[in-house]
Parts: sequence; structure tokens; C-alpha cells
Amino acid sequence: MAGQSKKKERVGILGGNFNPVHYAHLIVASQVYHQLELDKIYLMPSFESPHVDPKKTISASHRIEMLKLALVDDSSSMEIETIEIERQGKSYTYDTMAELTSQHPDKEYYFIIGGDMVDYLPKWHRIDDLIKIVQLVGVNRPGYPLTSDYPVKWVEVPMMDISSSYIREKISTGGTVDYLLPKNVIDYIDKKGLYQHG
Repeated sequence: MAGQSKKKERVGILGGNFNPVHYAHLIVASQVYHQLELDKIYLMPSFESPHVDPKKTISASHRIEMLKLALVDDSSSMEIETIEIERQGKSYTYDTMAELTSQHPDKEYYFIIGGDMVDYLPKWHRIDDLIKIVQLVGVNRPGYPLTSDYPVKWVEVPMMDISSSYIREKISTGGTVDYLLPKNVIDYIDKKGLYQHG
């Protein structure tokens, strides 16, 4: 119809270090994608997260390569957003999302965070400005309530106690990480000798 504005593409963003990517990341992304009927989900690796203690991480190129391998069968619904890697420095969510919304005014963004991070929202950089430009999506985490003083849309996902730090520890001590992350990602980690020394 003439003069009718085009419907915005509804895009989910799941940020993280992805050091390495594992099945809990992919399940969260998939559940939010399907339950909110989004058009696309982007996994967005951070260059340096401001919300956690500084940690030794592997190079961005390895993390991006593992994400590509993890998404090889899901490219229709999930892709990689590298804006924070390209910008470098500390990755404040507001700065990133302000840049993305400016670059892509045709997109409506849904920023996905765990229940533990929802609890931490009052301390986020420019949180009152952030909630004006994105819809926050909270996913349940053990031990955290599904409540917030901020406008959070909640999505229930299977509780999975898998973390990248647990996977790194298992690899460094010679343990198995089978079924915790995609086989092609495990093969890449083995081939490149990643996480061998803690």
C-alpha cells in the first residue's frame, strides 16, 4: 500500500566472549529466536567485556572461527556480528547498540541477557538510554528471579549448567568435553591446541 512503512526486521543479539562457544549459547539463541518469532539472531563476540573481571582470552580470530563452525548448520537463522571486535576497546552495550540502530534503522533489536545479568542491570553503562533503543530479553538462570525494575521480556530456556570456563578447565586437565559443544568446534580446538594450559 502506498505510504505504508515497511515492517522492521526483528533481530536478536546474544553477546558474549564465546571462549569457546558451546551448546548452552546455541540453545539460548535458538529458543529466543523461535519463542519470540524473530527474523534473525546474531551472536556478537565481545572484544573486552566491561561486566566481568578482566580475563585472559584467546584471539578474536579463533573465537570467530569457532562461531562460524558452530553455526554451519544454522546460517538461515543465526549469524555473527563482529562490530565489537572491529571497534576494540571495552564493549559497552549501549555504545554498540546505539551504533547498530544508527547503521540499521530498518531493524528492531532484542538484546538477550541471562538472569544473572538482569540482576546487574542497575549498574550497566547508560542503562536508561539503552532501554529506549532495544528490547531487553531475559533468559532464566538457576537461583535468579524472573523479575526486574526494567522492561525485560522473559523467555524460558532449558537450565544448562555449562560454561566456557568449565570447558576450558576440562580441556586443560585432559578431560572430555564431548556433547558440551559442537564436534567441529572440538576438532578445531584440538587442531589449534587451544586451552591446553589453563
